[in-house]
Amino acid sequence: MRVCLILEGSYPYTNGGVSSWMNNYIKAMPDVEFVLWVIGAKSKNRGVYKYELAKNVTEVHEVFLDDALKIEAGHDTNYEFDEKQKEAIAQLMECGQPKWEELCYLFQDLKIKPGDFLMSEAFLDILTELCKEKYPYVAFADTFHTIRSMMIPIFYLLGTEVPKADIYHTICTGYGGLLGVLGHYKYNKPLILSEHGIYSREREEEIISAEWVQPTFKKQWIRFFYMLSDAVYKRAKYVTSLFTNARLTQIELGADPDSCIVISNGIQYDRFKDIPLKVENGIIDIGAVIRMAPIKDVKTMIYAFSELTHNMPNVRLHILGGIDDEEYNEECHDIIKKLGLVEGEDILFPGQVNVVKYMEQLDFTILTSISEGQPLSVLESMAARRPAVTTEVGCCRELLEGAPGDDLGIAGYLAPPMQREALAAAMLKMCKSRKLRLEMGEIGQRRVDLYYRHPKMIEAYKKLYE
Repeated sequence: MRVCLILEGSYPYTNGGVSSWMNNYIKAMPDVEFVLWVIGAKSKNRGVYKYELAKNVTEVHEVFLDDALKIEAGHDTNYEFDEKQKEAIAQLMECGQPKWEELCYLFQDLKIKPGDFLMSEAFLDILTELCKEKYPYVAFADTFHTIRSMMIPIFYLLGTEVPKADIYHTICTGYGGLLGVLGHYKYNKPLILSEHGIYSREREEEIISAEWVQPTFKKQWIRFFYMLSDAVYKRAKYVTSLFTNARLTQIELGADPDSCIVISNGIQYDRFKDIPLKVENGIIDIGAVIRMAPIKDVKTMIYAFSELTHNMPNVRLHILGGIDDEEYNEECHDIIKKLGLVEGEDILFPGQVNVVKYMEQLDFTILTSISEGQPLSVLESMAARRPAVTTEVGCCRELLEGAPGDDLGIAGYLAPPMQREALAAAMLKMCKSRKLRLEMGEIGQRRVDLYYRHPKMIEAYKKLYE
């Protein structure tokens, strides 16, 4: 069995999260041949991996989005499209519901060159009609550059070489999902989508607050990512999610209910279950196993911790993990200085560490993300008998309080996203009682043991492949 795994902006270029999940996933299926079809942001990272690839990874096909930006202006080619093809292109540029098979045919079979098409009269005619209908009072140049910036990566990806496989399994919608649709079209093989978070919803949240998007075009950009999600939802044989509410969201966004399956994350429980509890030393140590990235909302975490220090002496925050966004990382360090916190004493940044070993130094963990699926770091914390304080995102409530039918008890506290006062209050409650932390830790470990073991998850995916 030859499975093409499609990933965007994660494995094998970054650590943690989906990347860690993917690395363990591949190693757990040594009898399956995997081909990686991966999308990265910058071509300078070609071949620069954070992980040693497993032996059952036989090929890696890398696609970089900055290569799309290097497409040279082509010749003014006179394209003559039939009505179905014109409608597909128009729907694509409008971010509606294009016939993706028509678009795949144009760029895969007819070998249309993106540079030539962007310079063609056909492209300009369709764009002009869009401007008249949707943006009559917006400067043509602004609409032109916005639509063109959306289309460049799409045209580039549609024309890329497709690796052969028996199954195409994409781990997100978006650009990765588009490659899944392309593989499904090219070789008429089954497509599986597995979402850890709802990609289109996450992009919507980012676009709403983004400064780089002109207000006039925010709705268009949001529609763009929902369009890409719809393309996969409509063509995937199976659409998996991590928890029930995510499945319901996928159905709401257009996935076939009969194709939607919940497969919870699983962790290597035995790696964490015997980690000794921290020896009391008069200090409460709080750990955050995260990437330094805006979606993890490290700024709110720092502000909340600062408030905690005013009400609780002898507390420390350990922020473990790599840096995804250098600018955001610097902003976080600036906030620490402005708040009068001392790096190395109040807040520690040990970087990429052996989490199993480092967990011995922690009393409990915290996660302040504004969006999550089913965070592995929380499951690992629970398996190690460390309760957690999290924002109420993804399935964090289900992890900490139990799914329907799970009456084990509470393994941590929840707070609304971006609410530093609520997060500080939750941390304070956790800090005040070691007895409570130990009780919650035991509950969390039992929950992971019963419902979130890695072999159970792997078996579920193997059944889909079969």
